[in-house]
Amino acid sequence: MSGVMVLNTDNTALHTVSVPHAIRMLIRRVAIIEEAVADQQIGPYPVPLVLRLIRYVKTTFLYGRAPAWSKRSVLRRDGHTCAYCGGHGTTIDHLLPVSRGGRNTWLNTVCACEGCNRRKADRTPSEAGMPLRFASRVPLWREVSPRP
Repeated sequence: MSGVMVLNTDNTALHTVSVPHAIRMLIRRVAIIEEAVADQQIGPYPVPLVLRLIRYVKTTFLYGRAPAWSKRSVLRRDGHTCAYCGGHGTTIDHLLPVSRGGRNTWLNTVCACEGCNRRKADRTPSEAGMPLRFASRVPLWREVSPRP
């Protein structure tokens, strides 16, 4: 099991927690079980799949800034689609290569398949003759957040 989904009081997904953490939340009475595994118990509690918080947690502080950059988030943002050929992307590519001062930023990275990443090498897309099918951009939070 990958984790227990935690919902806010308005049923928006907040994050996932481990089963032991979820049980501690139930013991502290900060959440209730919305969905559980049938016929499985941990002590007096059913094994939870989804919890809902008792009190509303204000989350505006999370969305006041852009999401932090990560390789996984770049792949999610681009839908695992290679920005060069449109195939299945499994890695990221720096538009301005790291060897030339490129950094890990939203606007400097795109999803790429291994073949296109290898073919482009340490060149810019224009130098390699490989135009982008879509532009890199700073994503919305919902595009890079794990799916509930």
